[in-house]
Amino acid sequence: MYCVNDSAVMQGWEEDQGTEGSFITMMGDPAGEFTKALGMMMNDPGPPGLLGRCKRFAMHVVDGKIKHIGESGTEGDWAGDDDPSATLAPALLEAVKA
Repeated sequence: MYCVNDSAVMQGWEEDQGTEGSFITMMGDPAGEFTKALGMMMNDPGPPGLLGRCKRFAMHVVDGKIKHIGESGTEGDWAGDDDPSATLAPALLEAVKA
């Protein structure tokens, strides 16, 4: 799992979620470089003080190659809060099966 945040935030999130030592790896993208390269930088300004937000998306990657990207978010709901279904586990599992 990655987020546009620094490693200290990601470590805190890992501890909070209890994923230490599991198959889940937390990674930070503090400058948003990876997010920008994927075209997943959110253009909506969002709440004041939040800069460089990432769109809500889920990605299936095999051997370093992107096989599928599911993106939630529409005009007016850039974060995908109203309908995150394209980025939830059932949608990603369907994409993996395809």
